[in-house]
Amino acid sequence: MSIIDRSSLEASPLADLHAIASELAIDGYRRLRKAELISAILERQGAASEPDDASAAAPEADAETEPRADAPVAVEEAEAKAEPTPEEDSGDEERTGARRRRGRRGGRGRAATRAEGEEATAPAEEQAEDQAQGEEKAEDSDQEPIVEGVVELLAGGSGFVRVDPPDPSDDDVYISSAQIKRCELVSGDRVAGPKRAPRRSERFASLIRIETINGRPASEQADSARFDDLPAAFPAERLKIGSEDPTLKAIEWLTPFGKGSRVAIVGPSRSGKTEALRRLAHALAEHDDLTVSVVLAGVRPEETFDWSDGPVTPAAAVSMAASEEAQNVAIESAIDQARRLAARGADTAVLIDGLDGSSPSIARKALAAARNIVDGGSLTVIATAAQPLGGETTVIALDVALAGAGRFPALDIIASGTVRPERLVGEAGAEAIARTRAEAYGDGSV
Repeated sequence: MSIIDRSSLEASPLADLHAIASELAIDGYRRLRKAELISAILERQGAASEPDDASAAAPEADAETEPRADAPVAVEEAEAKAEPTPEEDSGDEERTGARRRRGRRGGRGRAATRAEGEEATAPAEEQAEDQAQGEEKAEDSDQEPIVEGVVELLAGGSGFVRVDPPDPSDDDVYISSAQIKRCELVSGDRVAGPKRAPRRSERFASLIRIETINGRPASEQADSARFDDLPAAFPAERLKIGSEDPTLKAIEWLTPFGKGSRVAIVGPSRSGKTEALRRLAHALAEHDDLTVSVVLAGVRPEETFDWSDGPVTPAAAVSMAASEEAQNVAIESAIDQARRLAARGADTAVLIDGLDGSSPSIARKALAAARNIVDGGSLTVIATAAQPLGGETTVIALDVALAGAGRFPALDIIASGTVRPERLVGEAGAEAIARTRAEAYGDGSV
């Protein structure tokens, strides 16, 4: 390699400097800032021209630069880039190995969305392995173009900044799922921040970091309390169903639930779990103060069509042929979105059909997300399963024998129940439920 002077190096982009450092076998060059990297290249070139003194080459390239405490937003940019894109190709073995490791940890694949094709061309998020590069961009942010627009989330957890909402355009900017989770973004948020141009094989520009959310600094959102740390109380505001359907009337009377309830509709196959959930979705959609979303995970293809014809269009629909991982992603994405809304004071409800095809840890995590936040919003989770998972505040058990015989409501009164029903229906209502359960037990209808 010919000797390159300092002025030429300073005029070169960081990517070219990395290529030169790789050829010179400079250890740890990705952790160096630009000025330090240039010095290391010059010193290594000098050592190459003086072979007798090769052992005296500057070892500073091995020193790891610790992240600066005064640039937390810049560090966010590097941490946010954690989802590899298959189109990105690199000859650097170190980067390839890191990318494979990240793929095993979090590259679960993305569910299909209405923005089909956008996810496949999402930019590779390689900056997670180069914190120094993120710091340099934080210092030179005035040189980066600023984008401002409205967030639209995708089913896989990532999203786009729509510069001309609601219609997609080629000027939209990709947001990683890590940035969305860190800043608790929801669809409709207006964000602003610097962007970088698309790399090879990328269609869209990528958001480097989020600087403002709805006109407020992103740091204020990052400093807010985590959803899991918010105080929770047992549900106290009942969700009224108000339906003449015999099954729904029995559910409302004998197994009441409210905002923040953790509800499981359980029973064997063909006991009517899906139909009960679908009718509940229709009833809850009438609540103007409640944001309702539906996730179909592992359902029959015919059921997907039935749901699409109702008042609540499923946020994600994964058939019974899908893998456990695909069902996990669909459920997690809907729960994450609802958590963000509830943390901001909204009342939300997620209906899941069902939990049996997902991993046990994801099923428990989905149910555990439900809570009634003290002096705040709420997240209600209603899911179907073969049997209770544990921890539910309301269990609606269906009897397959009654359903098969066409005897409705097909509610198993003894197996069903609500924790602390007096908070929802008062002491008199709770006593009436207890009497009905005792009569059913006395009649032997267990």
